[in-house]
Amino acid sequence: MSLDAATPFTAQQLDEAGRELLFTAARTANSFSNEPVTDDELTAIWKLAKWAPTAANTNPLRVLFVRTEEGKARLVEHMADGNKAKTEAAPAVAVLAVDTEFYKHIPNLFPIRPEMKDYFESDEAAASSTSRFNAALQAGYVILAIRAQGLVAGPMAGFDADGIDGEFFADGRFKTILVVNIGHPGENPWFDRLPRLSDEDALSWA
Repeated sequence: MSLDAATPFTAQQLDEAGRELLFTAARTANSFSNEPVTDDELTAIWKLAKWAPTAANTNPLRVLFVRTEEGKARLVEHMADGNKAKTEAAPAVAVLAVDTEFYKHIPNLFPIRPEMKDYFESDEAAASSTSRFNAALQAGYVILAIRAQGLVAGPMAGFDADGIDGEFFADGRFKTILVVNIGHPGENPWFDRLPRLSDEDALSWA
């Protein structure tokens, strides 16, 4: 079901299977099978992730889906040595980048405050901090959307960002922040589950 402004939204608790799929049982994949990932599946990932919130609906994340052998060869050149094989084996890879000129879309995305475009255009520091924080939020949403699509994600920070930007975003507007391998799990895809902080270490109350 799709919602529009006239359709009431009622918050409901996600069932246990949904919680496991997105959070408690989900794992980062380190190997992938040969089963392909279709362009329709990749598009569906974005169509889901785009609805999650960003500040003033700025939506600064841009996604490059790399799924051809030629494209992966270009990308692998700029991955850290320990990540090259995983990226080569993944049926598809998402390069997540910040649009440094995200504010150009504000009049359309946040029409109640179109003047925010001029504010960010004139304040590079504010534009940079806003875009990077919100793009990082969206990167998390993309990982959850991959899992919701029935695929596994292998996010990686080990790469030469300047090299990827020069290879794929030559005009300098987009800046890579994360590379995510996408596919179906292969042989021995999971590392041992690592611990998380206890409630006592992570939570405080006021």
